[in-house]
Amino acid sequence: MIVTVTLNAALDVTYRLDRLRLGEANRVASVRERAGGKGVNTARVLAALGQHTLVTGLVGGATGNQFRNDLQVSGLPYLLTPIQQNSRRTVAVVGDDGNEPVTGLWEPGPEVSPSEWTRFTERDFPAALSGAAAVVLSGSLPPGVPADAYATLLRRAAALGVPGVLDADGEALRAGLDGRPALVKPNAEEAARATGAVNPAEAAARLCALGAAAAVVTAGPGGLFGRTAEGLAWHTPAPRRVLGNPTGAGDAATAALARALAEGSPWPQATADAAALAAAAVAAPLAGDYDPDLYRELTQHHHQDRKEN
Repeated sequence: MIVTVTLNAALDVTYRLDRLRLGEANRVASVRERAGGKGVNTARVLAALGQHTLVTGLVGGATGNQFRNDLQVSGLPYLLTPIQQNSRRTVAVVGDDGNEPVTGLWEPGPEVSPSEWTRFTERDFPAALSGAAAVVLSGSLPPGVPADAYATLLRRAAALGVPGVLDADGEALRAGLDGRPALVKPNAEEAARATGAVNPAEAAARLCALGAAAAVVTAGPGGLFGRTAEGLAWHTPAPRRVLGNPTGAGDAATAALARALAEGSPWPQATADAAALAAAAVAAPLAGDYDPDLYRELTQHHHQDRKEN
């Protein structure tokens, strides 16, 4: 089982329209709402891959109730810690032609009280890790949660023998590295902010120097750059360009890497799988989904390239 942690959970709202016209009235062709946040998106992909998952995090209010209901309908097991304030919503505006950038509107997260945070760290999080092969800690931190939250959770997981994957940004990422994650997986911009290194390969090396046992930096069309604390370095090229919604591509890559960590797969092989799964996620309409036919095609193409080389 792979546990995912979403501390700043959200109800994801996706608006689809032909084209976003700023300063004008826009008619929305369709609206989709479902439980989201980076950890939930990762859990959806893992479940679709046949992995047993458990969604954990902090949720509250009417939005929290919608969040739980959607997880239940989706068949995703969960152990969520209730909070007093209402969970946030995120809105993604997606053009139907696939060429227009996705516009995101992220509401602020709810204020988490000290007692709510203690309840999660002392009771619910350790209970969720029973029988887990890996835990994924991803996304932003809501107000009231300490900046070193991920480091605290990573240490607790390590004490229980559960390796952790960290996918965060800003201070949450920098402070989280003190928890010595088994893998850290930021994108190139997040890695640059955390390390000061613009080059993704150098950023991956610095992330390892700051505490990660392994680092994978995703660089979009530039591919994935990996490094281990022992000095192994590699680069996985990106698959062919895919049009669609890139919002959940990074979470799909995280799912592939978490599965590899749980199964003990070699990192270069894992990043090739992550690249294919991320591209297949772009082709799916909603974050947390992926196109299985495209994933199969890209995976087979990678295996063929390895044989020819």
